Amino acid sequence: MTDKPQFFRASIMGVAHGFFSRHGGVSTGLYAELNGGLMTEDRPENVRKNRQLMAKVFDVPESRFLGVRQIHSRKVILVRESTPLWSAIDSPEADGLVTDCPDVVLTVATADCAPVLLSSDDGKIVGAAHAGWRGAVGGILEETVDMMYSLGARGIRAVIGPCIGPTSYEVSSDMRDQVISHYADGGSFFTSLPQDNQFLFDLPGFCKGCLEGKGVDQIEILPLDTLADQRFYSYRRAMQAGGEATGRQISAIQARPLTI
Repeated sequence: MTDKPQFFRASIMGVAHGFFSRHGGVSTGLYAELNGGLMTEDRPENVRKNRQLMAKVFDVPESRFLGVRQIHSRKVILVRESTPLWSAIDSPEADGLVTDCPDVVLTVATADCAPVLLSSDDGKIVGAAHAGWRGAVGGILEETVDMMYSLGARGIRAVIGPCIGPTSYEVSSDMRDQVISHYADGGSFFTSLPQDNQFLFDLPGFCKGCLEGKGVDQIEILPLDTLADQRFYSYRRAMQAGGEATGRQISAIQARPLTI
C-alpha cells in the first residue's frame, strides 16, 4: 500500500483531470488498494481515505470531490455555484455531472464501464459520465454533452478512459439486439465469435460514436483494457474468479488549467 495514487492523463485535455488506477490507496483484500466506490462493501473509512488521497491530487477537500450513486441511467446533475453540495453518504442518483465551477472536482467510478471526461475548448465547462453499455445506449453521453452545450460550451473534447476493451468484452446476441434496436448502425461495433450467438462488443468505439453524433470531434480513447490490465479493477474479472467483490477506480475532472 502507498499514499501516492497512480493516475493517467489524456493528451488532448487541457484541464485538470486524472484516470486513477487501483494503486495508491489504503483498502485491503479484494478491494486493494485505491477503491473509491461509494456503493461497494469496502470499509467506509477506507473508501473515504482513498477519496481524500485522490482529492489531494486536485488540491481540494473531499467535500468538493463529488461523486454520485450510479444507476446506469441518463440522468445528469448540473453543479453551479449555488448548488448545495452533498456528502459521500447521501450522494444523489445519477450517471453524469457537469459544472462551470472551478473549485469542485467531478468524479465517476468504474470497473469495466467506460469513464468519459469532457471539457469545453476554453476549459471553463467540464463534464464526467459513467457509460456502461446500458447507460450509453440510454443516452448518458448525449445528455452530458447537451447539458454542457446549454451552459455555452463550444469545441467540446472528450476522453474515454480505462474500460473493458473491444477484444475482451464478450456478450450475447440478446445484448447486441438491444443495442441495434436503439442505434441502426450499432451492429458495426460487434464482432462475431465462433460460439453461437456470442459477440465481442467495442464499448469505447460505441461511446465514441455516440459523442460524434452530438458533434464532438476531438475524442481520445485511452488504450487501457480493465479486464486484461491488472492495474485496474474489473467486475468481469472478479466474476470469472468466482463472483468475488471488487473495487471501483475513479476518473476525475476539474474546470481549471492543467497544473497537477
